[in-house]
Amino acid sequence: MYISIFELFSVGIGPSSSHTVGPMRAAFDFISKLENRLDEIAKLEITIYGSLAYTGKGHGTHQALLMGLEGEQPDRIDPDSIATRMNSIYHHESLNILKKKSIPFSPSHDLISNYKERLSHHPNGMQFIAYNEAGEPINKEIYFSIGGGFIINEKDIPSENAPATEQQAIPYPFDSAHELITHCADNNLSIAEVIMANEKAFRSEETIKKQILHIARTMTACIEKGCRTQGTLMGALNLHRRAPSLYNKLIAEGKPSAAHPQAMNWLNVFAMAVNEENAAGGRIVTAPTNGAAGIIPAVLHYYQLFYPETGDEGVIRFLLTASAIGSLYKKNASISGAEMGCQGEVGVACSMAAGGLAAALGGNIYQVENAAEIGMEHNLGLTCDPVGGLVQIPCIERNAMGAVKAVNSAQLALAEDGHHKISLDMVISTMREIGNNMNEIYKETSQGGLAVAVNVTEC
Repeated sequence: MYISIFELFSVGIGPSSSHTVGPMRAAFDFISKLENRLDEIAKLEITIYGSLAYTGKGHGTHQALLMGLEGEQPDRIDPDSIATRMNSIYHHESLNILKKKSIPFSPSHDLISNYKERLSHHPNGMQFIAYNEAGEPINKEIYFSIGGGFIINEKDIPSENAPATEQQAIPYPFDSAHELITHCADNNLSIAEVIMANEKAFRSEETIKKQILHIARTMTACIEKGCRTQGTLMGALNLHRRAPSLYNKLIAEGKPSAAHPQAMNWLNVFAMAVNEENAAGGRIVTAPTNGAAGIIPAVLHYYQLFYPETGDEGVIRFLLTASAIGSLYKKNASISGAEMGCQGEVGVACSMAAGGLAAALGGNIYQVENAAEIGMEHNLGLTCDPVGGLVQIPCIERNAMGAVKAVNSAQLALAEDGHHKISLDMVISTMREIGNNMNEIYKETSQGGLAVAVNVTEC
């Protein structure tokens, strides 16, 4: 199945694609199916499972679910309105479904965190039930948030005996890096040109470029806001925003350029600015997840500022290439921290950014594939153990580290001719193997690692 660039890069809100964006989309989808039956609904009950239950409060899951039921979507909601509306829901114990009908709703009783059970398909499970006045269920749906804001309804999961679905009508279908590279070599195309050709099966080239540049501008706007917004992030950690002060120190020494005495430090400030905005629930681009949303914007902005002569075409080439790499991880492993640990988020984003930068800087298809492979190879085994269930420690700094690794991966690959021993397909398979064998306590449950090593009340 083809995964579009606009599925991997989508505008939403923080702090988590799996825990915020996905649940909001699921809640909206559930209630939208009942739009013609709103008069029958007297009560709603939501149960969340697995990682959503363990870290949902810190990851914004509760508010995402309720906003989705009130008719909001991640790319349209005003992030600044959420706190006031949540206060109203809790105070009045009332939910305005689809902004059309108010029903009694007690978050403490009607939104249930089930810590004991786990649904079979994915750790991030959600069950929605709508009842009528007689207390009879009129609809029940189970959804899974499977990473990067992607959701799937239990009813849409194919059975083991179901026939394979046909590949969508695209000119260059691929399910592996080997197939992608073969298309490029056989047709004398770059990876970006292959993806552009596939995207043109659904929309015009003009529209594709316009939408890609909108994504890039949204990333830049997030960096700029994160660099100027002072204060303390929400949550028990009382974590002070660091990007603004670091930005001010760097800009005092000159604008970003290769001649800047701390050139690589710009990557740190760009990545941290995005992830501090993400932690605050701000407007961000899922790339390919929210927990790792700072890496690709940081590397792309670094490219734009340090190589300004490349212009929009370089930006488009960067993001098209990155999306191809991301789709391979999505198809052949996972981009969910609840399944793969943080190697599936920061590791994947680093790999995507490395390949995108190598392509934007003129690397050949083999150098691009090598850069993406290096980017993941040195993130293998990375755990997801957010302190206090918040997307803050170690997430914010980890994005800075991932951005620096991505640039270094691209530089290492471009220094060679592209021939290498470990392929991108090999490293994706290895990541999947490690993720499957990783203990559940290190997969976004806050039950192990740093999450239990730090006493939140003392932070």
